[in-house]
Amino acid sequence: MEFESHYATVNGLNMHYVTAGEGPPVILLHGFPDTHQIWRRQIPDLAAAGLRVIAPDLRGYGKTDMPQDVGAYAVSFLADDVLRLMDALGIDKAAVVGHDWGALIGWHLAMHAPERIVRYAALSVGHPKAISSSSLGQKLRFWYMLVFKTPVVAEALLKAGDWAALRKMIRSREQQDIWIAALAPEGRLTAALNYYRANFKPSSARAWLPVNVPVMGVWSEHDPALGEQQILDSREQCRAGFRYERIDGVGHWMQLSGADRLNALLLDFIKSPTA
Repeated sequence: MEFESHYATVNGLNMHYVTAGEGPPVILLHGFPDTHQIWRRQIPDLAAAGLRVIAPDLRGYGKTDMPQDVGAYAVSFLADDVLRLMDALGIDKAAVVGHDWGALIGWHLAMHAPERIVRYAALSVGHPKAISSSSLGQKLRFWYMLVFKTPVVAEALLKAGDWAALRKMIRSREQQDIWIAALAPEGRLTAALNYYRANFKPSSARAWLPVNVPVMGVWSEHDPALGEQQILDSREQCRAGFRYERIDGVGHWMQLSGADRLNALLLDFIKSPTA
């Protein structure tokens, strides 16, 4: 299936996105270090099932403009980009699927713009309040964030040895090459790392509200950074219903190694009359 490539002016930025299919809209939000291409195994199935699929390159990534200021990558701005993209496309309400950083953006949308979100599928990442109150073991899994938040050092470490550290994150050579091609241009890696540098401040806890849209949390068994409990504990923050699904035998990038199972879950959740 061919994906249509487009641009929209969003908050003063040229935002690139791909789209396919017709029907009720669903927006797919990628994380680090991805672009819209991480959804290449979801878009055809969702579109074939009668959905209008929109997968943007989030600010700083892919073919979307990258602001220079670190503060421009705060999650509130990232979430507003999604809302303004919806406005540009004439979409009043949409289902949202988010993975990794895209999941945090999706949680923010569900908290602060529930009137625009039909339902929300959070992949890998639980509600921020569940993560903030998680165990010491979970917090230790986030050791890499301390590195990513350090300017210059993080960039040097990730690029060293022909991007050896990045390559170790996933076995798929195809995906490794996609990442490197997207991050190698001047400034792109720093823009991606700015997601870590602009967020996780103590003051952000004030924005962690309960969610009033139906939510499905999906966790994959071999995720090295995110444990199962933080997804399970998200139920307490979901007032309009919470469904939990686990995909065994796959790692963090379930969109690739668990595509068939994930696609079936997404279609069942998005197209169901009730969450």
